[in-house]
Amino acid sequence: MSKVSVLVVDDATFIRDLVKKGLRDHFPGVQIEEAINGRKAQQMLSRQVVDLILCDWEMPEMSGLELLTWCREQDNLKTTPFIMVTSRGDKENVVQAIQAGVSDYIGKPFSNEQLVTKVKKALSRAGKLQALAASAPPKMLSTGSFANDSLAALTGGKAEVVKPSAAMPVPAAQAAPSAAPAAAAPSKSPAGRGQGQLRLPSGSMACVIKALSLKEALLVVKRTEQLPQVLESAVLDLEQGEAAETARLNGYLHAVAAFEPKPDSEWLQLTFRFVDRDPQKLDYLSRLIARGTAQKHFSPGA
Repeated sequence: MSKVSVLVVDDATFIRDLVKKGLRDHFPGVQIEEAINGRKAQQMLSRQVVDLILCDWEMPEMSGLELLTWCREQDNLKTTPFIMVTSRGDKENVVQAIQAGVSDYIGKPFSNEQLVTKVKKALSRAGKLQALAASAPPKMLSTGSFANDSLAALTGGKAEVVKPSAAMPVPAAQAAPSAAPAAAAPSKSPAGRGQGQLRLPSGSMACVIKALSLKEALLVVKRTEQLPQVLESAVLDLEQGEAAETARLNGYLHAVAAFEPKPDSEWLQLTFRFVDRDPQKLDYLSRLIARGTAQKHFSPGA
């Protein structure tokens, strides 16, 4: 019996690795192919058959929507399950994908359970789920927590440890922690700082952007009962400028640290590393930095 094959298309290596690990943990018998953009995927699909396509929307050279449109024009790919994996969750984008013939949709950021559920549903409809189960080794791997498992898988069990910064002031857009001195929270935010929305698989949280570069953003968020996890995938929504243009930046949490030098700090400092290579998003970031939205003297990786 031939193996069930899945093609993962995304320009971000980190996202591809997370998807591949999630698939292999739950479907040990699956055969996974990958492509860095729609153009490479198109070339691959022209010479081999796959049972399922998991594809990002925004990619250089050829977008996911363009790849989907091309696939539905090919006789051998008209009915191949095609799941769009993207941060574009707006109604008009969903409708656009449905009109192009998408099979299903996964919004970023997503949990391992959401990914597995969508893949099971797509393969079941295609009549491939039973074949996948038959090709799996006798003993299935444990599912575990996606974010925590990815930490060990992608870092070899070594997580980055970042010391909290005591010099950074408490974000003025939020109420100051009771333990902090009154002088730590100015009456209004100084110029050159922005705000955004950080979307994690567990939910969304408002954030203050302390610094920004083309590689990463330094964020401050209020601590909640469920702490963000290192290497957890996320989406940072930024709305800036007079036209209120919004950018959805895909990435992962590279580091999580207490904002104040104490274990019960009410605020967390997050290093959010971007994985997008889309020229439009890089241009947007460049314009944000040029506007002085973020502090100027920011050293990536600090």
